[in-house]
Amino acid sequence: MKRCSVALPFSDGRVLLGLKKTGFGAGKLVDVGGKIEVGETPREAAIRELFEETGLRALELRDAGVVMHEFAGRPSWSLWVHVFVVTRWEGEATESDEVTPEWHAVDALPYDRMWADAPHWVPSVLRGETAALHFQFGEDGESLQSVRALKLDS
Repeated sequence: MKRCSVALPFSDGRVLLGLKKTGFGAGKLVDVGGKIEVGETPREAAIRELFEETGLRALELRDAGVVMHEFAGRPSWSLWVHVFVVTRWEGEATESDEVTPEWHAVDALPYDRMWADAPHWVPSVLRGETAALHFQFGEDGESLQSVRALKLDS
C-alpha cells in the first residue's frame, strides 16, 4: 500500500484544491499531495508536495488524521493518506505540471468533480476534526462501496 500525504490550505472559509492534469485521478479535483519519499516524514512530504504542485510554502499545518483508500481488484491503487490542514503559508498558488490550483468555498465544494470519499472527510477536517476512515471503492475504481472508521493505535 502506498503511503501518501496531502495538504489542504484553508483560510476564510476557502480551501485550495487542484485539478489533476496527469496520472492517478487525472481530471478530478483533488487535495494537493503525493507519495512519501524514503526517509521523509508525512509532514515533510505534505510540505514538499504542496510546494512542488502549487508553489505555496507551508508555514503552519495541523495533523488532521488519516484516510485509507482500497480499490476492489486493483491493490496497486490502494493508499494510506496522512492529511494535513495548512493554516498559514507564503506565496501565491500557481499552476504546475500536475495540477491547476482552484480555491473553493467550503460550503459549496464541487463534490461532483471530486473522488466519492471527499464529502465524508474533507468538511470535517476543515472544521478542526480528525479523520480516521477507511474507504472501499468498487471494481470500476470510482464508486464508493463502504466507509468505516479506522481503529488506530494510540
